[in-house]
Amino acid sequence: MGDVKNVHRIEVGISTSRNVRNDIIHDLNISDVSKVEVINVYTIEGGNLTHEELNFLGKEVFSDPIVENFEIDQQLATVFPGSILEVGFKPGVTDNVGMTAVEAIKDAIGKDVKAVYSSKQYLLHGVDPKTAEIVAKDLIANQLIERWYIADGNSFSGFEIELPKVILDAEPVVNEINLNVSDAELEQISKEMVLALNLEEMKAIQQYFISVKDERLKHGMPINPTDVELECLAQTWSEHCCHKIFNAKIDYHEGDKQETIDSLFKTYIKKSTDIINSDYLVSVFKDNAGVIKFNENYTFAMKVETHNSPTALDPYGGAITGIVGCNRDPAGTGKGFKLTFNTDVFCFASPFFKGEIPPRLFHPKRVLKGVHKGVIDGGNESGIPTVNGSLYFEDRYLGKPLVFVGTGGIAPASINNKPTHEKEALPGDYVVMVGGKIGADGIHGATFSSLEINEHSPATAVQIGAPIVQKKMLDFLLEARNQELFNAITDNGAGGLSSSIGEMGEEIGVRLDLDKAPLKYPGLMPWEILVSEAQERMSIAVPKDKIDAFMELSESFSVESTIVGSFNESKHFQLYYNNKLVGNLPMSFLHDGVPQKKMKGIWNKPTGTDPEFREPSDYNVILKKMLGRLNICSKEDSILRKYDHEVQGTSIVKPFTGLFNDGPSDAAVQKPLFDSWEGIGVSHGLCPRYSDIDTYAMAANAIDEGVRNLVCVGTNPDYLAGLDNFCWAMGYDENDEIKYTGDLVRANKALFDVTTAYNLPCVSGKDSMRNDYRIGDTKVSVPPTLLYTVIGKLPDVRKAVTMDVKQENDLVYILGQTKKELGATEYFDEMKVNGFSVPEVHTKSAIERYRLVYKAIQEEMIQSAHDCSDGGLGVALAESAFAGGFGMEIDLTKVPIQENNHERMRNDYILFSESASRILVTIKPENQAKFEELFKNTIYGCIGKVIGQNLKIKDNTEEDIIDTPIENLKEAWKATLLPLVEGG
Repeated sequence: MGDVKNVHRIEVGISTSRNVRNDIIHDLNISDVSKVEVINVYTIEGGNLTHEELNFLGKEVFSDPIVENFEIDQQLATVFPGSILEVGFKPGVTDNVGMTAVEAIKDAIGKDVKAVYSSKQYLLHGVDPKTAEIVAKDLIANQLIERWYIADGNSFSGFEIELPKVILDAEPVVNEINLNVSDAELEQISKEMVLALNLEEMKAIQQYFISVKDERLKHGMPINPTDVELECLAQTWSEHCCHKIFNAKIDYHEGDKQETIDSLFKTYIKKSTDIINSDYLVSVFKDNAGVIKFNENYTFAMKVETHNSPTALDPYGGAITGIVGCNRDPAGTGKGFKLTFNTDVFCFASPFFKGEIPPRLFHPKRVLKGVHKGVIDGGNESGIPTVNGSLYFEDRYLGKPLVFVGTGGIAPASINNKPTHEKEALPGDYVVMVGGKIGADGIHGATFSSLEINEHSPATAVQIGAPIVQKKMLDFLLEARNQELFNAITDNGAGGLSSSIGEMGEEIGVRLDLDKAPLKYPGLMPWEILVSEAQERMSIAVPKDKIDAFMELSESFSVESTIVGSFNESKHFQLYYNNKLVGNLPMSFLHDGVPQKKMKGIWNKPTGTDPEFREPSDYNVILKKMLGRLNICSKEDSILRKYDHEVQGTSIVKPFTGLFNDGPSDAAVQKPLFDSWEGIGVSHGLCPRYSDIDTYAMAANAIDEGVRNLVCVGTNPDYLAGLDNFCWAMGYDENDEIKYTGDLVRANKALFDVTTAYNLPCVSGKDSMRNDYRIGDTKVSVPPTLLYTVIGKLPDVRKAVTMDVKQENDLVYILGQTKKELGATEYFDEMKVNGFSVPEVHTKSAIERYRLVYKAIQEEMIQSAHDCSDGGLGVALAESAFAGGFGMEIDLTKVPIQENNHERMRNDYILFSESASRILVTIKPENQAKFEELFKNTIYGCIGKVIGQNLKIKDNTEEDIIDTPIENLKEAWKATLLPLVEGG
């Protein structure tokens, strides 16, 4: 509680929230709420503030005196018919507003206060206290990280001041864990401690400690492992950190063929990159991010991460932690990169989901809103633009939403002739922890993410990032890099200090003094200090002769830096607490001791034929329905306009383009250097629906789509790099695991085949392999999903191309062949049928086409280019037309198709087939001869021209099967998600 005389509340408001009221009505079906008002509350602890100082803070710091009122130490709300709900964070949860308020108070009046705790009051007019509890639990608050109080508005006299103090009564101790037990007890230890280790792994640890008994006794260590050692091993050996499935030995069966695959990663991903061996590769698969050469003087790094499991439990916290954590990956690559852009891709169940929500999960609409706000707060508040991304909706993502976040950055190739992509901790260097303090948030994050979500999933896995704290830290570290004040740097991400320092000292050895680490509050156990993933932290190797300069620079940036150990030549990870050795693990066992996983995978080719159904009677109607589908419709107003695409001022091709800047760009283009026209392009491919037929096709199409998107904006197809992110389920029994493993092998085979054919090296990647949910009889597994992100070089961003048509009478071309490939497509789903003819990627003709498109763009022949993907040619035509503000006149008989038995393909199949590798382009009529000469040895068709304001499409009967104003098509495209805007 503290001294109440030195604790004060400033209440600020009152503002009306239509969004919250609409959400209560639409999401909870509570119609009694007549109005919702919001009051911001700041509880200030310490500082011995006078009434004059408090009044100054209320007027000048916490409120806008023109539109807001404030009260000090008394309630702002008056008695009214309804309920008052106050929501604040639980003890120990990061409170970004509160932390910022502490600094604001110091800046304003020069006083240090102990803490500020932020909360919000919601005045729910017309809502009784019992219903207010439902509003709190099901809409406004997350009971994992927040607490709330409810009062009757009819007799409200204020909430009692209560400080959310963390009270850890237990004295920090180190416990010995007896592993000389039965197999069943070993498994129980793993489960109870959330180690996520199987029996074979637990027995390997058991046998290791038996084998080093005498050596441990010499060092005064117990025979059995300490909890510090066991937790350290669990983090390092977790699926999240160790990638055991991708490094497993797999007995694979496909039809009557059988083979043994010793590591999917080495056999397919790394091998393809080794074979390609592009001369622009700088650092791949050995650091936090992949690095390519940008030009003679600069390199470029990128990483894409997932944050699925924490997001399922707390959408906002999971997303903000995901993006700021991914930011630290390029920042911790080599000696550090300046961050230039973010990307994000989300896979959710429908925001209009009507079914029952399983325990511990949230409605997809709430997940969408929380994730969206988390990525905005995490990325844009760090001063980084969000330039590329997408949303994909499928109800199997209900159990675990997929949240992919990516970050790119640029760095000088060298500083004082020392390559910036290289780093090495040396014996004698100090281990310095930089950034935020350690708390209970984020404990067991790595091991939790290696498991399915169930009723035992730990609340402590949830974290909340502080982007402003991180921004200061990253600015400081870039300056420290430029002054050459450290030898190595890495991110404190999954596994916390356990992983970061354990990895930095892998080749030499390191001593870590756990008691020296700065804590948010006292009482954390030593093992908790070691594995906590509390955010905004980096681990640095600083030479002793530079430590004073490093610390002085850190203080000048108001960034906390603490010496927590030193690197040595012990070849061990030596863990101390209060100067006592509490952990002593050989680096060889820590990093290489995990037993190789043995798995079996079977893939059986699905059999069947495509369905027969009637051709649509009204194509104008069906095209509008296709444009309105969740995976095709505009996300602009509901989601994407709330991101900052412009911060740093380097975006050239932005997420939206065209006459009114609302057409969907295929890729982003950025000009990262002030004095150069060279650009970097970034795009992605994602086709999870094809997994229902064949994961080979799913992966091949995802890679092809990513490449195709970049080619459309003018990126060189011979200067690309890829990042693979696999999100897979493993199911609930052995048969499930065998099937999903077979699917995984198929996808990796496709990755190898397509990347080698395209000379497209993978430079980084990540896998998330337990995307299953099970509580009671409810089981949900995500569809096998590969996100493939591609970055590439543009020699001159002034030649970049966008997808919108540019002027009347331009000629319209489709490059590539359209086939009857509609299995698992958006059109078949719209018609409520399945099919088996999944789109196939023909790499030889595709890469030839892409190189010619690039050449045509460099020679400035192409006016617009747009890829054919979700919804096929029909959707691509509509999007290009309404983005540019012109219509088109199209003849379907001119579309190159694969004929079957001399029968003309149905109009709907031509319009909505999702055959891969096709690009829709427009050119000026005067360039026709030159353009067709360039493409003469490829499959293409001149299918029409740009006209006034209607999209007109005719078939072989010479009749217009579609004749619709482009504004009507745009309206249909934009309408689907408008309820999210209108409903808040």
